[in-house]
Amino acid sequence: MVRILQVPVPPLFPTQGPVRVMLFGEAPGPLGADKSGIPFWGDRAGISVYRALEAAGLAVVPTEAYEDWDGQRLRDRGLRPELRGAALSNAHASCPTKDGQKFKAPTDAELKAPGNLRRIGQELSEAIARCEGTLRVIAMGRRAAWILARVPEVGPFELSEMPHPSAQGLLQAAPDKGRGLKLADLREAWMERLVELLNPDPAGGVAGRSDTERAGSNASPGPKA
Repeated sequence: MVRILQVPVPPLFPTQGPVRVMLFGEAPGPLGADKSGIPFWGDRAGISVYRALEAAGLAVVPTEAYEDWDGQRLRDRGLRPELRGAALSNAHASCPTKDGQKFKAPTDAELKAPGNLRRIGQELSEAIARCEGTLRVIAMGRRAAWILARVPEVGPFELSEMPHPSAQGLLQAAPDKGRGLKLADLREAWMERLVELLNPDPAGGVAGRSDTERAGSNASPGPKA
């Protein structure tokens, strides 16, 4: 059984240049970011995230990383992504667990903890400061969208919500819970949708704007705490 480190995973920003979009997952995965120390890096669902970022021209990923997609081994080999115009983080900074071995979803109380809200606000403020226009924020998963809508005293940003890219998240969001659909097709459609949100349209907006997109300061509330 893999031991979960529970070390807070810092956000990943481009080393230089502006930030025009920031992605938030729900929490670091036990086999990926918990070991690599980089958001989504080595997470099972992280491959879809990085492939979409590459397709949008917002990341450079070593080819060999995909061949051995494991957080600890990626770290041991010194493989890491390079971001261009995008930043990455999570709604909860560390991999949540009760026994140090099994992942558990973060609770509402953990997400709403003052320290966590302060951390998210600081990360958003950094991204906003580096954005040349209005920052676009993409929440991957309902819980991430819910807490981002509750972050106080942060400058304006545009928030879009996507299903979580895990198998469970994709199936739950699919028509009829994905019955009769192939998971590979759902992943491909998810990546295509993310690329649409990452790439601005010619008019300066977001191509294929989702129904759940809203201004961060006016976001509708999520599930009750």
